[in-house]
Amino acid sequence: MTAVRIDADVLIPGRGDPVRDGSVAFDSGRIVYAGPAANAPGADEVVEVPTVMPGIWECHAHFTGMPIPDLALEMIDPIPARAARASIDIKHTLLGGVTSARELGGLGIDIRRAIADGRIDGPSIYSAGTVLSTTGGHADVHGYPLDWVAGAGNRIGSLCDGVPECLKAVRMNLRRGADVIKICASGGVMSEIDHPIHQQFSGEELRAIVEETARAERVVAAHCHGKPGIMAALEAGVRTIEHGSYLDEEAAEAMVEAGAILVPTRFVVDQLLQMPEVLPAYAYRKGQMVAEYHEQAMKIAVAAGVKIATGTDIFMSGDMYGRNGQEIRHLIEAGMAPIDALEAATANGPETLGPQAPLSGRLREDFDADVIALDFNPLEDWSAWGNPDRVTHVWKAGKKVKG
Repeated sequence: MTAVRIDADVLIPGRGDPVRDGSVAFDSGRIVYAGPAANAPGADEVVEVPTVMPGIWECHAHFTGMPIPDLALEMIDPIPARAARASIDIKHTLLGGVTSARELGGLGIDIRRAIADGRIDGPSIYSAGTVLSTTGGHADVHGYPLDWVAGAGNRIGSLCDGVPECLKAVRMNLRRGADVIKICASGGVMSEIDHPIHQQFSGEELRAIVEETARAERVVAAHCHGKPGIMAALEAGVRTIEHGSYLDEEAAEAMVEAGAILVPTRFVVDQLLQMPEVLPAYAYRKGQMVAEYHEQAMKIAVAAGVKIATGTDIFMSGDMYGRNGQEIRHLIEAGMAPIDALEAATANGPETLGPQAPLSGRLREDFDADVIALDFNPLEDWSAWGNPDRVTHVWKAGKKVKG
């Protein structure tokens, strides 16, 4: 007799065909059965739902506790206050159906200790620690004195120039327990003076970062808007391209050839365009500039068959957390079939961690019992994604946290 069995009108396994009248059963945090209900084992608890699927993977999260989208203010906001806000955001993320989050910069690398000892509820967090950036790059905060930003003042990034400093920055994050290394290979939107198209880090620096990271059996995620940074990152062996706003057919082909994964983060682009009164003026201007190209780049990537994993790039504390599933809808709007968008949100997620990938993201025997239930069929109606109330049940490692 297993601990829990979920019977559903439709079972979505994460990878593969959906199963009508399906069941998933789990015990001691692991899945013991997933398939037709007719063959399912008995259970101590049986739950009947319209749809069951793996928990969502959020592959580009930031748990920063920032009250407004301004990196300059984040630098002087007390860390305990930000950690308190981030803890609430983390719980809302879980209740919205995200059972695993790859955090590419933020406080999650430390807050996950409180999750592990049961003090707060949250997804499994696989963190990068701080973001590697060149001086003057995307994770630099340009309005403050450099000596302060480069020292204890920078809570966002690790400024590193030249191969030795890049190696030291990688090792410092590994010392903190980073599961992945995040770099800025191009400029960005939320940083003041750099241009989103321009490449940051030389080819030599990028190769050194990737090689040092690989020695610890980890992979590199590269923030890239512009094509020069995308191509340089791919040549260096980067595993994932984040954003990819200026990706074209040539870059898409290079990604397919390299087996790299795109995490497009349309959610944050869409959200920032709705905040002209809150964003710094420079960020809103750059957001407008990037948005049109980003929409087309997503369509190019989908049409070219680039492997995609979902991520939102959420970074501002508040009600955005829990709405992470909206990124699935953005992928479908870019031309992806609903079943493929669900694979991007589940089974593809662990692959963004390379050798650190857990057995997660699929309803399959011996995989983590990270499972969610929906009150709608996402293969037929995807308009509900982004509404956390439509996620009726959440089990993380077999423990019910919602429902």
